[in-house]
Amino acid sequence: MDHKKEYKHLKKELDLLDVFCIASGAMISSGLFILPGLAFAKTGPSVILSYIVASLLMIPTMFSKIELATAMPKAGGNYFFIDRSMGPIMGTLGGLADWFSLSLKSAFALLGIGIFLLLINPGITEAQIKLVAILCCLFFTVINIIGVKLTGKFQIIMVVTLIGLLAFYAIFGFRSVEFQKFVPFTPFGLGSVFSTAGFVFISFAGLTKIVGVAEEIKNPGRNIPRGMFLAWIIMSFFYVLVLFITVGVTDAAQLQNSPLPISLGASVFGGRTGSIIMGVAALLAFATTANAGLLAASRTPLAMSRDELLPKMFKKISKRGTPTFSIIFTSSFMVCVILFLNLENLVKTASTMILLLFIFINLSLIIMRESKIRHYRPKFYSPLYPWVQIAGIIGYGFLIFELGVIPMLLVGVFIIFGLSWYFIYAGKKIKREYTLLHVIERITGIRSTNYLVDEELREILIERDDVTEKRFEQIIKKCEVVDLDKILPPDKFAQLIAHKLAGRLGTNGEKLYMLLKKRGRDSNIIVHPGVAIFSHIIRGHNKFDILLVRSRKGLILSDDIGPIHAFILIVASPDQQSFYLHSLMWIIQIAEENYFEEMWINARNSEELRETFLSLWKKWKAE
Repeated sequence: MDHKKEYKHLKKELDLLDVFCIASGAMISSGLFILPGLAFAKTGPSVILSYIVASLLMIPTMFSKIELATAMPKAGGNYFFIDRSMGPIMGTLGGLADWFSLSLKSAFALLGIGIFLLLINPGITEAQIKLVAILCCLFFTVINIIGVKLTGKFQIIMVVTLIGLLAFYAIFGFRSVEFQKFVPFTPFGLGSVFSTAGFVFISFAGLTKIVGVAEEIKNPGRNIPRGMFLAWIIMSFFYVLVLFITVGVTDAAQLQNSPLPISLGASVFGGRTGSIIMGVAALLAFATTANAGLLAASRTPLAMSRDELLPKMFKKISKRGTPTFSIIFTSSFMVCVILFLNLENLVKTASTMILLLFIFINLSLIIMRESKIRHYRPKFYSPLYPWVQIAGIIGYGFLIFELGVIPMLLVGVFIIFGLSWYFIYAGKKIKREYTLLHVIERITGIRSTNYLVDEELREILIERDDVTEKRFEQIIKKCEVVDLDKILPPDKFAQLIAHKLAGRLGTNGEKLYMLLKKRGRDSNIIVHPGVAIFSHIIRGHNKFDILLVRSRKGLILSDDIGPIHAFILIVASPDQQSFYLHSLMWIIQIAEENYFEEMWINARNSEELRETFLSLWKKWKAE
């Protein structure tokens, strides 16, 4: 299969704060600092409702993407999910839609940086605005090429500063709100609220960009859900609060014609100083979105190239661990967008592409769930499945319809281009299983797959959960080794090993002792002649340890089992289950080696016991 071909992996360098800042920065930019004026002109004060609707409509896709990303944390997340669920044809469309929409949104943010100069020089020309946007695009291209770690640090600084400036706007602006400015609330009718929600939907779509760099996130099962939920809650709150203040302090005629509505609002209660402060906030917001957008968008061509849907140069990784060619190509496309698309068409086209992509993502989740393949094991499961996904698909379809004919025609042209590319470039050489075939197989009862997708997911789980032979070997080198010269009764033995492990795991020794003594439902014991392998799942997070015990005279665990000379204990928290199961398998293999018990009994000391175990491990690996 194509996906089994060797390729260089991206470095895992992003933690929870990076995830939050990339998702937040991608979410709050032009959608807050430019669009409110255009949106206000379409629906009046009820623009606040439009933004709330758009935020709520993110929930189905947020749930779906978190589940898919925690099951398959791979570069180019959206493309990967669609391709592995619905096949390479839909994968090509989904991947190109993902890349196209991310690039458009990032180009939109870069234009916002240029528009910021209007505060300094109201006479600046459109050509000069575009020139500034292009120069900023080149700057972020260099930052992304240098490395994802630098990109993440740069993002953190900008997002933290931006949140502080938005808090300033909220604190000082709330006192100046005039409630009569909200009357009438829906001057253009309730229908305008929903059509405007589709128009501003692009404002929130950046939230889920983070799945595009899932392969570069440490502990994705924990950091992706937490980072995305925090970003959605905090940034949605700021969107609604800042919009409420802006509508409540500005004149309606000025607001609907303002290219910088938040700066206009700040000027009402803060004068020229307030306007400049929020102009700086706008600049930071545009920069965070452009930076995060380029980072995420460049990973989609990388992932598609790995699967041979794009030429090989897109998957090349530099010595710095970044896909240089993919970054440069994406940046070049963004420059073309800046030069040739006007603002409103850019926004509508990007929103339509994102809505189409989100329909694909929710369908992908339904297919992955219904396939029942064994190794689809997300760390987060979407609540209210499948109803929340069905509601999302219907809602996104309605918003696409509300956006009008021109964006739909552009999407139609895009689909024709995507299908043409697939059949001309990749169609003849791509033979790949996908989970929709498993769904069909379940319905018809006719076997049509070789479970190759399930095998690929198993490999992803191993990588996701850091199930590596090197990690296992390092744990054996550092684990506790106990060498007993005397016979201990079972209770005393349980107390001894509980005490040994409690300090290493940072857990309660008494509770661990009771767990070992009772051999609860989560425990598992495997006995070979003279060897006991005992395992427990304990509460907690990121806990894993192995204890090696040699009893020269033999331990008596029960009347049914002979003396035990080698006792091996594995303790793990639930999030380490994949590594736990693989370690258990490897230990069984070692225990079944010829002469294991004899070598174990004859070892002179604890270090020789460890070396015995490691030598048999290396021998088994070499076979």
